[in-house]
Amino acid sequence: MSHVPVLKSWREAPPLHGPPSLPFAPPQLRVLLDAAQQSQFPITSSAGAPGKAGDKMNILAPVRRDRILAELPQCLRKEAALHVRRDFDPRVTCACQEHRTGTVGRFKISKVIVVGDLSVGKTCLINRFCKDTFDKNYKATIGVDFEMERFEVFGVPFSLQLWDTAGQERFKCIASTYYRGAQAIIIVFNLNDVVSLEHTKQWLADALKENDPSNVLLFLVGSKKDLSTPAQYALMEKDALKVAQEIKAEYWAVSSLTGENVREFFFRVAALTFEANVLAELEKSGARHIGDVVRINSDDKNLYLTASKKKATCCP
Repeated sequence: MSHVPVLKSWREAPPLHGPPSLPFAPPQLRVLLDAAQQSQFPITSSAGAPGKAGDKMNILAPVRRDRILAELPQCLRKEAALHVRRDFDPRVTCACQEHRTGTVGRFKISKVIVVGDLSVGKTCLINRFCKDTFDKNYKATIGVDFEMERFEVFGVPFSLQLWDTAGQERFKCIASTYYRGAQAIIIVFNLNDVVSLEHTKQWLADALKENDPSNVLLFLVGSKKDLSTPAQYALMEKDALKVAQEIKAEYWAVSSLTGENVREFFFRVAALTFEANVLAELEKSGARHIGDVVRINSDDKNLYLTASKKKATCCP
C-alpha cells in the first residue's frame, strides 16, 4: 500500500529533543521544526549546493532567490521607524562576513506573532507574502495558524515563524498561549476602521504579558489601504503615526489585495529580526566575539601550570 513507505520514513525520523515548538501540532511538523531548531539537519545554499561531507540528509529546499537579502530594506516613514540607518549594524555585517554569527551554515530562526481585531486582514497579509495569493472568501482563523518563510542574509540561512492568531474573543485564550518567545510582534489594524486602531494598544499589552518588552521588535501595520481614499488615508495615517510613536513601533501601510508594500514590509521584518538575533549572540559572548580563538600561553601565567606549582610547594 502507498502509505507504508510514508509511515516507515517517519518511524525512522530522529527523536525529539527538548520541548516541541508546536505542542498541538502533528508529529511530522514537530519533528521538522525541532530538528531545524537543534540544527540537526543541514541547509542548502541559495544555489542548492549540498552541505558538508559529514551531513546526513538535506530535507529543506534551497532558499528562493527573491528571499536573499544583501542590504537593509528601508522603512516606510521616518516619523515612525525603529531606526533610520541605511545599512545593517556594522557588527552584524562584520560577523556574517567573517562567519562569526555562531550559526553560519545552520538554521537561524525568529518567531513573529501577528495580532489584531477580527477581520482586519492578518491572514490575508501573511498569505499574500508567503503564497502570493488573496482569497476574497474570508474564513476566521480558529486559534492559531502557522507559516514558515525562509531567507538568506549575507549567506546565513534564516527563517521567520509567522504565527497568525485569532482575533475573536472566544479564541483569545488559545492564541495567547502561543505569544511567548516572540522576537517580533505585528499589530494589524484596518485603515478604514478607527476602532481597530484604538484596540491595538490592548492587543500589544496582551502580547507583552508573555514577552520581555526590551527584547521584542514592534510593528504597527495598517491593512486594506486599497479601500481608503487619499483624504481618508491621510487622516488615519496621522492617528496611526501617533500611536506608533507612543508604543515605539514601526509603522507600515499595506494592501493584501494589490500587494502594495507587503513584500517590502516582511523583508524589513526579516532584516531587523535577523540583525537583533545576531547582535544578541554577539552580546552574549561579551568581550570575546563568537568564533574567536582562545590561546593559552605556555608560561608561568598559565592557570594550570600555576596551580600545579602551588600544589607542589605545599607538599613535604
